[in-house]
Amino acid sequence: MPTLPQHPNPWQTVSSRETYANPWIRVREDQVIKPTGGAGIYGVVEYKNIAVGVIPVDAEGYTWLVGQWRYCHGRYEWEIPEGGCPAGESTVEAARRELKEETGIVAATIVSLLSGIQLSNSTSNEVCDIFIATGLTHTAAQPEDTEELEVLRLPLSEAIQMARDGRIRDSVSVLALLAVAGRGGLTA
Repeated sequence: MPTLPQHPNPWQTVSSRETYANPWIRVREDQVIKPTGGAGIYGVVEYKNIAVGVIPVDAEGYTWLVGQWRYCHGRYEWEIPEGGCPAGESTVEAARRELKEETGIVAATIVSLLSGIQLSNSTSNEVCDIFIATGLTHTAAQPEDTEELEVLRLPLSEAIQMARDGRIRDSVSVLALLAVAGRGGLTA
């Protein structure tokens, strides 16, 4: 694999101020000197958690999607199980926890699919780690009080097709499912 060229930072931060914060995000506005030399501003959303996503796959080649109303987009969406990893928890353990909370699935094995994916790098520092879960057993789901979820079991190939044809629009889910498809399924 070729080494990509690295470049020095052309931006200069003059000052920074917090404009909003809650338990999940912090919004700041920086006064900057732009790469062209002029003064400007840059707004940044800083996420306090690392995002995690997990594709559970059973021995029959089926997976599970989670359906829920997404407030920001004002529509119902289908996604792989996802959530946040707070400081002090590993992303693999957060993926394991989110999978159980949202679907009731307990995985014997969770392996990394993608790591450090930048979800919206022009306006936020949010990154995501994505996993594949196998060796599945089932228990009761325990969704958070902000989640009203529907869980759907379907062939992994159908979920991949949903990512390809736009029925799944969530970026983490689309990326995860297309990455699995690009690998030829679960084989390395």
